[in-house]
Amino acid sequence: MDNNSFKDQLKLYLQRFWHWLRAILGRFGHWLRLVNQRFHLIRWCLLIGLVLFLCISVFYTYKAKTADVQNLKSALQTTTTIYDADNQKAGSLYAQKGTFVELDQISENVQNAVISTEDRSFYSNPGFDIKGILRSVVSYVVHRGQITGGGSTITQQLAKNALLTQKQTFARKLEEIFLAVEINRVYSKKDILAMYLNNAYFGSGVWGVQDAANKYFGKNASELTLSEGATFAAILRSPSFYNPIDHMDNAISRRNLVLDLMVDNGKITKTQADTTKQTSLALNDTYTQEDGYKYPYFFDAVIDEAVNKYGLKEEDIMNKGYRIYTTLDQSYQKAMQSAFEQNWAFPANAADGTEVQGGSIAINPTNGYVSAVVGGRGEHVFRGLNRATQIKRQPGSTMKPLAVYEPALEAGYHYDSVLQDKLTSYGKNNYRPANADNQYAGEVPMYVALAQSKNAPAVWLLDKIGLNKGVASVEKFGINVPKSDQNLALGFGGWGKGVSPYQMARAYTAFANEGKLANTHFIRKVVDATGAVIVDNSDLKSKQIISKKNAKEMTSMMLDVFNNGTGQTAKPSRYQVAGKTGSTEVPSSYGYGTKDQWIVGYTPNLVVATWIGFDSTDANHFLAGTSEQGVAPIFKLEMEKMLPNAPTYNFDTKSASTIAAEANNNEGSSGNWFDDIGSNIQDGIENGKNALKNAQEKANEWYNDVKSFFSN
Repeated sequence: MDNNSFKDQLKLYLQRFWHWLRAILGRFGHWLRLVNQRFHLIRWCLLIGLVLFLCISVFYTYKAKTADVQNLKSALQTTTTIYDADNQKAGSLYAQKGTFVELDQISENVQNAVISTEDRSFYSNPGFDIKGILRSVVSYVVHRGQITGGGSTITQQLAKNALLTQKQTFARKLEEIFLAVEINRVYSKKDILAMYLNNAYFGSGVWGVQDAANKYFGKNASELTLSEGATFAAILRSPSFYNPIDHMDNAISRRNLVLDLMVDNGKITKTQADTTKQTSLALNDTYTQEDGYKYPYFFDAVIDEAVNKYGLKEEDIMNKGYRIYTTLDQSYQKAMQSAFEQNWAFPANAADGTEVQGGSIAINPTNGYVSAVVGGRGEHVFRGLNRATQIKRQPGSTMKPLAVYEPALEAGYHYDSVLQDKLTSYGKNNYRPANADNQYAGEVPMYVALAQSKNAPAVWLLDKIGLNKGVASVEKFGINVPKSDQNLALGFGGWGKGVSPYQMARAYTAFANEGKLANTHFIRKVVDATGAVIVDNSDLKSKQIISKKNAKEMTSMMLDVFNNGTGQTAKPSRYQVAGKTGSTEVPSSYGYGTKDQWIVGYTPNLVVATWIGFDSTDANHFLAGTSEQGVAPIFKLEMEKMLPNAPTYNFDTKSASTIAAEANNNEGSSGNWFDDIGSNIQDGIENGKNALKNAQEKANEWYNDVKSFFSN
């Protein structure tokens, strides 16, 4: 078949297809006209469209009316202030806020440049621009449901920056328009322009025209020249691309375009524009940032507690001028931060340069105040990973006092009870816990087993008192034990879920505070901009979970950890500290080392839990040696920096080794210190009181739950 024949044949087929398609479309059109005549289809479509438009309008009008537009200006002028435990200002929280100045303190050169580039009809439009909306609709269709920007008035941009997220969606665009109308109704154009210029980001880490004037040109916003004002309008287009510190050529090129736009808008003459284009930009950085977020990990934790526990919104916390009264001790916080800045106090980096990470937290055991927090080394990320409060790592032998030794005291054992120290198999799977040094004494007193962190006696004792008692004890200290981890490995912290330093520090408050588990918290009170108290933690109480006698006996044993046990190298000079070390081993194929290293130490008025390790452990990222080799230097440094600022203290007991030595030297004594009858009687009275108190607390919890259910 030649080409002409093929073309003729193809043309014939196309003509037939076209006739067939016209016939089908004709029939469909005829059917549609009949349906429309009978059912008024077009009218129904118009009606449904109008009803839908009305519903959308009502919905977004309601959202705009209920938004906090009335207080927008005051919110932009105020910052949320953080106070410490002594009600002294500790810093401030702010987002998208610079130094606020009124419009008469902003050069007209800036105002004219911004209006000429961002919104020429600003002084006449009702908050939105029809052409801009149409451009947004077209963009929405072209980009398949995503708005790429453009077409927003200054008022819309203010609504987006101050009241909405930056997510580009059609729904957010609609809300932005309705909010802009409401803002336009509430505020004058001068107020709107002032709020916009004070709320805009100008690159290089500065918000607001006043701070930007200091940052780039070393002057006030009222003093900016035509060239500088046009440059500011240029920066708004893309702060990272047009700021003159990083991209001078881009800034000048865009500035010149802005000058042409000002000519088109009648704000300056062409001669003024041409003359200004010939000038250079003289940079002069005199900006000094207020040191508001100077305790970053503590402030992060405050925000987390406000959001997760009290239901406040992050954007409200950052922008609405709250006064947040916290539990912060600034002297402790500065000391802890200073310690974490000393690289020598940490093990060496991995071969690829990865830093050993760490997290530490200090708690006042008498009132539950979290006094200081450091959640990591290196650059801080706002509300990023806080290793003091958020990680879950195996606690190692720091779990022994909670899971083994305290429940053993409750079961009738004493500090000097003799424990078996042999390599022993347990259960059907022949579980054989070994001591870290593979040395076994056959028998060992309890206080020695704890101080030397021996695994074999701890697991033997847990098996004797019963695993269920160990699990119940750990959960009594506020740490949930998953079913999968309820085995004898719990005796020395071998479980999958893990714990945070925050959880361990809270658990040890019971030993430091006569058996009372602290109700730990970061926030004491939150007051909003009107003066209303919206969070009040003034009535939080500790809960008695173990007897005062047992807490005292545990402390006597844990004093030996630092005096002559595994924590000797971590003991702060000139101070007595009780507590426990811990570590978790890596697979033998990695070499000799650990994955996690811990120390939890305390005095009667301070509990500190410190963890170090790599965020991700593998054959190339693990800690060489044991707890006292890795975590000891940083813990010792922290305590030596914090304890001089702590109240004077004395433990109400001697170390267990001292008590044992005195008992051996006093053979005529009818009993030892822990068996004192008067102490037992007093302890029985105390336990009775505690049981009654716990029952009352449980009843109150049930009542509050029922009350909350019906009130909701």
